[in-house]
Amino acid sequence: MSTTVTAKGQVTIPKPVRDLLGIVPGSKVDFGRAADGGIVLVRTDERQPVTRFAKLRGRAGMGLDTDAIMALTRGEA
Repeated sequence: MSTTVTAKGQVTIPKPVRDLLGIVPGSKVDFGRAADGGIVLVRTDERQPVTRFAKLRGRAGMGLDTDAIMALTRGEA
């Protein structure tokens, strides 16, 4: 993946990298130098990346009650 440096020295972190590290707006990151001379991007804030299961939490909302579900499964609705 490559990105372009702006006149202000800014770059956009590619989405796959942001997703992998759990980087969201407001996240803090640090740049370091690896032993092989490469640059390493590390997330430094305390928030842990959101898991795929946590992203689904609270999605069910106010659904059907048991009687309505049973009516649907019986073909009564």
